[in-house]
Amino acid sequence: MTASIPLLPGIGPLIGEYDAVIIDLWGVVHDGVKLYPGVADCLRKLAESGKPYGMLTNAPRRAAAIADSMEQMGLPRELYPVIMSSGEATWLGLRERHEAVFDGVGTACYHIGPERDRNLFDGQDMTTVADIDAADLIVNTGPWLDEETVEDYAPVLDRGAARDVPMICANPDLEVIRGGKRIICAGMLAKYYEEKGGRALYYGKPYAPIYRTCLRMIGDPSPARVLAIGDSLRTDIAGAAEMGIDSLLVVGGIHGEEFGLGGPLAETESKIGAACAAQGLSPRAAIAGLSW
Repeated sequence: MTASIPLLPGIGPLIGEYDAVIIDLWGVVHDGVKLYPGVADCLRKLAESGKPYGMLTNAPRRAAAIADSMEQMGLPRELYPVIMSSGEATWLGLRERHEAVFDGVGTACYHIGPERDRNLFDGQDMTTVADIDAADLIVNTGPWLDEETVEDYAPVLDRGAARDVPMICANPDLEVIRGGKRIICAGMLAKYYEEKGGRALYYGKPYAPIYRTCLRMIGDPSPARVLAIGDSLRTDIAGAAEMGIDSLLVVGGIHGEEFGLGGPLAETESKIGAACAAQGLSPRAAIAGLSW
């Protein structure tokens, strides 16, 4: 029988057991448009507890731009002292070019993504091109518009894969909920690209390098003494498990419909347990939303 995952009222009952906390943003702190209720109060109490914490997000933008967007949503800057994003990791990766995928690759880049993500090219020795046939590299930060689908990008992706142009994916997420609407992310385009025979390098969760960077930024605590809070089983919960980090699943995010929030508690806990077991994952507990 599949074990149920307990649904807690908030993070307060667990915080005392850990030395540091890692918190996802999209689906936990905000929905891409506005903050979730009670988030600011929760973060303020976490800050007052003295526990170091950092925001770890698969947003394909640099940390400063993410801080600006949260401030515009009304979240005071002192409540997110550390931000590590897949966009920041991508920017570093493009600058340093340590990975083998960059071997022999030129500097002509085809960008898939909206204008707001172009800060990834700030300070880089790269030239963006408008024709996939002129590209040495694809940097994929996700669709231009919320309503777009993978099929809208298929001609460019098919051509890039046929030419064996390596892709850098700045957001491994497949989809998110933005303002109540489900939209695809860069990870969905990269998945299609690989299915067509293309090569893709991912920066972000669930991959270990971005966790190691975030841990260094919050004082380098032992992973066994860290609690990671996130809403995606595929990235947040799986990534934490790979690092030996305990996790707390926010069930009101990307999996909200699947878990049936609002129904009988025992039924919801059983659904959460079954979904986690199906992916071989065991979060410490679950919460409906980020609250103390």
